Amino acid sequence: MKYLKISLLSLAVASALAGCGDDDNTTSASASAAVKSVEFSSMPAPTVAADMAKTYSASVAKVTYADGTSKDFPLTYNKLFGVKDKVGGNANAAGQLYDHKMTPIMDPMGKPVIAETPDANSLLKIGSNLFLVSHLEYDWILSDGSEAYKKEGWYTRMPMSMILTGITQGTDGKLSVKSQKPLDFAGVDGLWIPCFGSQTPWNTHLGSEEDYDLQYNPLTTGAATTTAGVKALTEKYFNNEKIANPYHYGFIPEVTVKEDGSTTIVKHYSMGRGTWEQSKVMPDGKTAYMGDDGTHGFMLMYVADKAGDLSSGTIYASKWTQTSADAGGKANLTWVKLGSGTDKEIKALADVATFESIFDAVAPAEGACPTGYTRVRAGSTADECLTVKAGQEKAAAFLESRRYAALKGATTEFTKMEGVAVNAADKKLYMAMSSIRDSMTDDAKEPINDIKLKKSSSGATYTADLKSGQKDTSGAAINSDYVASNMYVETALLGEDLAAADAFGNTSNVDKIANPDNIFFAEKMRTLFIGEDSGMHVNNFVWAYNVDTKKLSRVLSGVAGAEHNGLQVAEDMNGHTYIMSNNQHHGDWATGKNTEVDKALATIDKFDADFGYIGGLPAIK
Repeated sequence: MKYLKISLLSLAVASALAGCGDDDNTTSASASAAVKSVEFSSMPAPTVAADMAKTYSASVAKVTYADGTSKDFPLTYNKLFGVKDKVGGNANAAGQLYDHKMTPIMDPMGKPVIAETPDANSLLKIGSNLFLVSHLEYDWILSDGSEAYKKEGWYTRMPMSMILTGITQGTDGKLSVKSQKPLDFAGVDGLWIPCFGSQTPWNTHLGSEEDYDLQYNPLTTGAATTTAGVKALTEKYFNNEKIANPYHYGFIPEVTVKEDGSTTIVKHYSMGRGTWEQSKVMPDGKTAYMGDDGTHGFMLMYVADKAGDLSSGTIYASKWTQTSADAGGKANLTWVKLGSGTDKEIKALADVATFESIFDAVAPAEGACPTGYTRVRAGSTADECLTVKAGQEKAAAFLESRRYAALKGATTEFTKMEGVAVNAADKKLYMAMSSIRDSMTDDAKEPINDIKLKKSSSGATYTADLKSGQKDTSGAAINSDYVASNMYVETALLGEDLAAADAFGNTSNVDKIANPDNIFFAEKMRTLFIGEDSGMHVNNFVWAYNVDTKKLSRVLSGVAGAEHNGLQVAEDMNGHTYIMSNNQHHGDWATGKNTEVDKALATIDKFDADFGYIGGLPAIK
């Protein structure tokens, strides 16, 4: 195995790890000895059915100390609990969904509606206690096509939730569940498709709302999905006691956990509305970047008025000026100011706004718009002719942020923009683009056609340099020292499509990253961790990429078909390091090429899904 070297400035290993197994080169290194370097071995991709049908790590972290001795720390994957498990005194399954009165939602057959899609994790140390905030992304077990569901007019999406799990940490570093409860989002009108999340510099959890179903325009197919989403929220969350409002969803929720396990929850309307995969706050405590998932998405930057307070600020959308189409492309970025506002005032606008109150809209005629209208393509493949009604600029900026960005000349051609991470020491931003296709390729029929790249279905993880002293496109200063000025792809972070599927059904090179999704940068390890959500790898992987040595290591393999999410790295949590990683959609794959693998996968419960972590690493200080 090749090792991924990690240069560390100042590290120590906790005494609790003194009993871990040593390799043949280890002498009597003290658990408190200074660490010189850490190396991750790259585990091979699984090739036998038994391995392809499980989640496991075969990577080893080799720690070398300042005195020249070394220890090997084998990594292991640990399941904390599954969505069907009742743990920590929770009377219901962990994945149970609830209405606005916290009554369990039941399906037409009288069975509990259990979400099988774990997503974001925030392992937080609050006082002397450990808590895990986790997302339940969406529900798809209900769309089984049975006559019972069809008769009831059942739902393709359900109101979702998060769960709070109290964590016990053993002396050996192993985590277990102490307590668990669902979080109540009734105070913020419920929650819609929470995807990836992050942790703020002030130790709270930032969630997301990836509201594909609530992006409405009466002239497009979005009207049908909005109607379905509103129906699900109205009937199953509010129990017909209130009609759901699409403009209450698509925002960034923040969860504050107190030492006694109590929580407060807010939605940050001032951060703008989109199909948010994630929001990540920069080290200044006020600049944040959002990943807008889907087709014809945009890159949004939020700058808060005050560090540590996301309730008031200014939003900007990027303009991509391409300098190269090769190897994922290169571009310079400039920023278009959309508007400034507070949570309170934008929420008040959301309470009364409709699409029709914000815009005048007509359908293009032969690709052209009438005088006074601007043709945009934002959030879907359909062109729209829009103009903002008088006095509705702020509502457009914050409630229809993507469309308003397009109207203002920003780029709305990103495809499948996913996780965001920051390298504070080097002032670099990382952004996962799950796939470079469709709106990111050269299309002369695009309203603007800013992005003109070569198609790469495997996607890439982009790097952006963060700078101070930047101005927006109007010439006004941007009050941030973390403004992304460009985008490019490092060689190892670009996927590689295969001309034809291999013997297992992979359509992307298994030794390169395919369809990056969740990403997290571990500052002390100088390592970018990347989790896949791929339809191109039979088994999805979690990778570790050292930004200094440029080496890429595979550290986790998931059950075939299962995506990896909930990625977070806690480098020193009471003397141990944890790489949080969940998985969903177990066995949701048939190779069609390998009988033994398909036979093994046929026995797997697709609706099983794990919350868990990679353990075995010493604390990195």
